[in-house]
Amino acid sequence: MSFIDTSSKNTVSSYNKGNPVYIMLLTLVATLGGLLFGYDTAVVNGAEKSLVEFYIYKTTATGYNYVSDIVSVISQYRLMMVIVLYLVFFIISGQLIKLMGLKKGGIVGILIIAIFTIWAVNFLTKAIPTNPADIKDTADAVKGFVVASALIGCIIGGALAGFISRAIGRKNGLIIAAVAFFISAIGAWHPESFNIFGTLDVYAFVIFRIIGGIGVGIASMISPMYIAEIAPANSRGKLVSFNQFAIIFGMLVIYFVNYFIAKQGNEQWLVATGWRWMFFSGAIPAGLFLILLFFVPETPRYLALKGKDSQALKVLEKIAGKDSAPTVLEEIKSTLHEVNAPWLSYGFLVIFIGIMLSVFQQFVGINVVLYYAGNIFRNMGASTDSSLLQTIIVGIVNLTFTVVAILTVDKFGRKPLMIIGSIGMAISMIALGFTFFSGHVGLLALIFMLLYTAAFAMSWGPVCWVLLAEIFPNSIRGAMSIAVAAQWIANWIVSLTFPMMNDNTWLTNQFHHGFSYWIYGIMGILSAIFMWKFVPETKGKKLEEMESLWKKKNK
Repeated sequence: MSFIDTSSKNTVSSYNKGNPVYIMLLTLVATLGGLLFGYDTAVVNGAEKSLVEFYIYKTTATGYNYVSDIVSVISQYRLMMVIVLYLVFFIISGQLIKLMGLKKGGIVGILIIAIFTIWAVNFLTKAIPTNPADIKDTADAVKGFVVASALIGCIIGGALAGFISRAIGRKNGLIIAAVAFFISAIGAWHPESFNIFGTLDVYAFVIFRIIGGIGVGIASMISPMYIAEIAPANSRGKLVSFNQFAIIFGMLVIYFVNYFIAKQGNEQWLVATGWRWMFFSGAIPAGLFLILLFFVPETPRYLALKGKDSQALKVLEKIAGKDSAPTVLEEIKSTLHEVNAPWLSYGFLVIFIGIMLSVFQQFVGINVVLYYAGNIFRNMGASTDSSLLQTIIVGIVNLTFTVVAILTVDKFGRKPLMIIGSIGMAISMIALGFTFFSGHVGLLALIFMLLYTAAFAMSWGPVCWVLLAEIFPNSIRGAMSIAVAAQWIANWIVSLTFPMMNDNTWLTNQFHHGFSYWIYGIMGILSAIFMWKFVPETKGKKLEEMESLWKKKNK
């Protein structure tokens, strides 16, 4: 949100009488939601191997030694997969109703659920595989489901975030997210002790991870929204980018935490106990976030939306200065004239761009690197300790180039960074695939992975969130939730399918683990074309200006 008109020197001067330190403090508290986003989603990177070996199977010289009743594991996996997919499709149906109206959206939603129900019946009644190769493929699917389980919650939280932010406010939405983070950290630490669900312990773990994912989904939308609504236009890109910096910083912190926890014992200790402390560690930042949220105000935009003008004015006086606060409040109120505007008020293009920005951010494969880096490095021949250390290097590169984006996003604009990043990711991923295909893994593969990470970090990582926070006009701001939900659905699809592609026996024999990286490289090329053809530049534009921009494009 803009509190100034960048073309007015008088307003700029008045704004400077506000408190930039106060704005930065509010931004830092809000970015703790981003930090927990990164922390909670990346914690599984270090725990993935131990978690799978504790609950599903151990890799041995003679094959796979299943540590639990694999029939029960597969049966409950199928049931839980159907349940969570029903949740996802009901969410999609709700979004379609909001987007297309009750009649059209309802018909499409019912059709989607009916088709899925036919698939679900077949999926649930299919015989449990007995052939070792088929069991292994199914176990790989279970592995992907367990590792990516938090992303189900992210889809739910992301889809509900728009409703939550409007119904109870941005601040209260972040409080809900903090509570979900805390519960998830405790439950995932010892799911056997907190298993009130009547499932196998591994699926109690999954449920607690889904709860944490709900917190991630809520924070993924509301944290950048909160920052955008307290930031001036000429520094909004930078301040919103701090949220992505916090996400990457959270990932880097948990990479270090995972590494030092892994150093406390041998491989057997890590499988039995160490992974638990990796998840438990998240309770510390979650508790801190929850406490600090009680000391920040609600955003002026939400307060004005609810008719609390006096409270909004008090916050604006601290942010924008007493001289310009009344003018800024009137500017905000003038853009709230269509509180319940249909999401298609500005045409389908803005919705389409929001969804595709989110989908491409995930389909370029970044979370394969962030969630499965340890697995990838082990495929290169690294030990567990070495793979975790190399993961830290990836995190440092990610953080460093996120800073580059923060320093340049308001200078060079959004589109140039995004297109350059897409091209860099495409080249790096295709080259990485060839290193695996040709068997020249090691240092060369690490270099391409680091180049890929740098390209993403300076572009689609932070700048995508900046664009999502900027492109939606005030009167359909809730439509951002459909883009966020789409992002988490895409994230889940990528995270779920990577083990299936990467560990599939036939694909491994043919492509030596290189196949999936070529897919992500192609997505990088498509994302560059999409940015060039469809996405407008939003650099320096007030959020209030977005209405007129989309109205012109919709004519």
